[in-house]
Amino acid sequence: MTAKVEIYTWRTCPFCIRAKALLKDKGVDFVEYAIDGDEVARGKMAQRANGRRSLPQIFIDDLHVGGCDDIHALDAKGKLDELLEVES
Repeated sequence: MTAKVEIYTWRTCPFCIRAKALLKDKGVDFVEYAIDGDEVARGKMAQRANGRRSLPQIFIDDLHVGGCDDIHALDAKGKLDELLEVES
């Protein structure tokens, strides 16, 4: 079973694009919440993300894993595939 992945983004954010590219490279389907300029949605995201308001914010099976640098660090340590439940 694959993990449920959610990512909050702004459409033109280079970090958001980079994080989505990593997920796509791994063949992972994800739900994207493009919240460009929507401060209400950003506030809701921040509540889920322990106060973090930077973008992107990524959740795997409702676990907040952080942003672009965080997901790339997990991948570099070999821990991302385990969270995503994909074959490496």
